Amino acid sequence: MRIHHLIVVAGLSAALAAPAVAQSIKSVGADVHHTLKTAGNAVKGGAKDVGSAAHHTLKKAGNGTKTELGEATGIHKVGGSVGRAARSVSRSEKKVARSAKHSLKKHKAHAHADLTKAGKDTKASIKTP
Repeated sequence: MRIHHLIVVAGLSAALAAPAVAQSIKSVGADVHHTLKTAGNAVKGGAKDVGSAAHHTLKKAGNGTKTELGEATGIHKVGGSVGRAARSVSRSEKKVARSAKHSLKKHKAHAHADLTKAGKDTKASIKTP
């Protein structure tokens, strides 16, 4: 979120520093929009790469653990009370993951709303001298 605020401040500073004759409000807004979109996509791409790498690492570790336990016990299919315990753990992990995802999306929405409001306020202040 700080990155977005810094980009907005830098974009607006550059826009206000430029002479009014050289650029129209629409082109300044377009420049700020493109800068923010590029930065946002870069942040999302980095987060997706990190999440994907973590998912693959955890999946590989989990499958390796299951294989080792199967070889040690001779039981490759889990059922009964062990299966219920495994499902319980799986469900609790999924609940934590859903909660984290919801929190991330909620903060993203708040950041978007704040940036939208700041942009509209700036646009309104530029239009009315």
